[in-house]
Amino acid sequence: MSVFFAIASQASTASPTLAPEKSRQTTRQPYPNYKIIVLNDDFNTFQHVAECLVQYIPHMSSDRAWELTNQIHHEGQATVWVGPLEQAELYHSQLSRAGLTMAPLEKA
Repeated sequence: MSVFFAIASQASTASPTLAPEKSRQTTRQPYPNYKIIVLNDDFNTFQHVAECLVQYIPHMSSDRAWELTNQIHHEGQATVWVGPLEQAELYHSQLSRAGLTMAPLEKA
């Protein structure tokens, strides 16, 4: 019993181990952006695609819509908007409901 008491009293006199102090700085990570990609198809007209882009994508000019429409036709696809997920989901849904062929949303 005296051996146990000696070990116990040595353990209680040892200094406690201190955990490293946590940093109070918070690292802010920006939310990722998402790309809206329109795919080429055989049933939407150039006019319809361009009009949908102007109607549903904020600040889309008619000239830019026609550039993107030509890119969709010649390259098979075009990224028509990049931004936060919630807005991307809305615009993607609107373009899809208008009949455009859409790629799934993907991180930019």
